[in-house]
Amino acid sequence: MRDIDKILGALYGQAIGDAMGMPTELWPIQQIQAKFGKHITTFLDGTEDNDIAINFKAGEYTDDTNQAFAILDALIETNWQPDTRVIVKHIMKWADQVGAWTNNILGPSSKAALTLVKEGKNPSEVTKSALTNGCGMRVSPIGTLYAPDQLDELVEMVYEVTKITHSSDVAISGAAMVAGAVTAALADYDWDSIIAYAEKANDAGFKLGAPTWAAHNKERLEVGLQLAEKYAGDDAAFSQAIYNTVGTGTMVSESIPAAVAIAYYARDVKKSAIICTNLGGDTDTIGAMATAICGAKVGAQAIPADWKNLIDHKNPQHNIKEFAQQISTFNG
Repeated sequence: MRDIDKILGALYGQAIGDAMGMPTELWPIQQIQAKFGKHITTFLDGTEDNDIAINFKAGEYTDDTNQAFAILDALIETNWQPDTRVIVKHIMKWADQVGAWTNNILGPSSKAALTLVKEGKNPSEVTKSALTNGCGMRVSPIGTLYAPDQLDELVEMVYEVTKITHSSDVAISGAAMVAGAVTAALADYDWDSIIAYAEKANDAGFKLGAPTWAAHNKERLEVGLQLAEKYAGDDAAFSQAIYNTVGTGTMVSESIPAAVAIAYYARDVKKSAIICTNLGGDTDTIGAMATAICGAKVGAQAIPADWKNLIDHKNPQHNIKEFAQQISTFNG
């Protein structure tokens, strides 16, 4: 049985990074600082001038974590054997409940693919060219299911749960990079070894996706890691360098390398979540991915209790502790 505290760390990290990053989602850094000041350190309500965050209150997580947990529900229903129809059913159920088709909640690639599914059409023309980060935002729990010596099984599961909306090379590789980082962190690898394993997973995932012209995640991550070394100890300078150089937009090849580099730099759930919400760009998605990796490494006991309690209180639709218990007994 795997370490349940580290599984909890990954799940709470996902939720915390998502919820804290929610109010600043898709805003440039100048707009964030004008609205909230230069350093957000807590959970805030979404505001009326953010047409995505307006749908959420402080501590509520967004589509990133709701879809991640919908996928877990689907896998539990099918005894951990991925079934596309069941995964789609669970994500559709969530989307219908929150009015995702009319509210600005679903990401563009996911919305386009799921709309086609809803209409009874084949979404492959959308999924094989999907370049946005819906693939990575919801995948971190998959990393908790496997040990590092199960790379092939890990990447295959990533592919199965990702292809419903994203089946491009950059999407599958990016999702595998995030999941791989979680797997290695859960196994308590040191940080350099976490990165090496994540890159190995990235390479394996790349081979499964449809070819695109997108920049490669691994090479962009290497830039992020260089920035982490250059600006060690200077959070503001590091964040600005990531924002300017790697990019923090919704593209897979910006947000996923940025998230993994931030996890490598922060190495702590609280620090990761705070960096991400102040970052600018796709703050909730980058926060979900980066902070899940940090949570898998440090475990839930290292996360502030009031943060975990807030997540539980504000998101009663899911039981994170029950998810962790189910995952801990999985024998993939």
